[in-house]
Amino acid sequence: MEFVQHLPPPPLAAFVTAACGYRVPAYPSGLHRGLPSSSMTLVIELGGRLRTTGLSTEISSQAVVCGLHTRPALIDARAPMDGVQYALTPLGSRALLGVPAGELHDRPVELAEVLGSAAVDVVDRLHEARTWDERFAVLDRALATHLEDSVAPVPSEVLETWRLVMTGQGRLPVSAIAAQVGWSRRHLAERFRWATGLTPKQLSRVARFEAARALLTDPTGPSLARTAALTGYADQSHLDREWRALAGCSPTTWMREELPFVQDDSPSSAADSGA
Repeated sequence: MEFVQHLPPPPLAAFVTAACGYRVPAYPSGLHRGLPSSSMTLVIELGGRLRTTGLSTEISSQAVVCGLHTRPALIDARAPMDGVQYALTPLGSRALLGVPAGELHDRPVELAEVLGSAAVDVVDRLHEARTWDERFAVLDRALATHLEDSVAPVPSEVLETWRLVMTGQGRLPVSAIAAQVGWSRRHLAERFRWATGLTPKQLSRVARFEAARALLTDPTGPSLARTAALTGYADQSHLDREWRALAGCSPTTWMREELPFVQDDSPSSAADSGA
């Protein structure tokens, strides 16, 4: 297995929370679960077509972008995979792709659907690149080219809601958040979902799930019961139920089947990405 981290240059860094190149063998189970997270995903798979099911649409393509979701994206991993993956903030969707994150909720789409013929050129150039640095440079240039000069402003109430949910790891009640930003829960849910793809309540589930995942990927991390207590679940059974709903399997199954392949590239700054 090979994972190579990349730090995108300004101004992309404001919209890309993590970036990496990967080369991984076939999964013994033949399945890779794309877990819910607070970042959208852009993947360009150079070893073949990326076949994804489990969300609202199925897709088979080399270049895929997917909005936020609250169930696993099931990726065919019966063959080795080789490509690049960028994690985008929901705001990055509009800035880099010209599409509001709400339109991509629970949807993996071909990159060509949002970038047009430029997506084909990106894939071709990535195939020609000989080094990881060259690959990253190709994708960085492509995204920078499509970076809008002026991004539609996100309401400050939405930005503050994102900050409160993520810094609190999903523990702050939505009613308290709505009261703090001065909007009704219904209005907040509608505007927040348009901007990010999830409601504040859904993002709270994802934030707590991410916190638990970070502990589970730590070889020296706590037990499942302790993880549940530290991340705001009522008990280990509650953690198990949420993992089955969000990941499609129990925490122990996920750790057994996927942990050897996981590259934990979620930066600590993701919580402050401002939607």
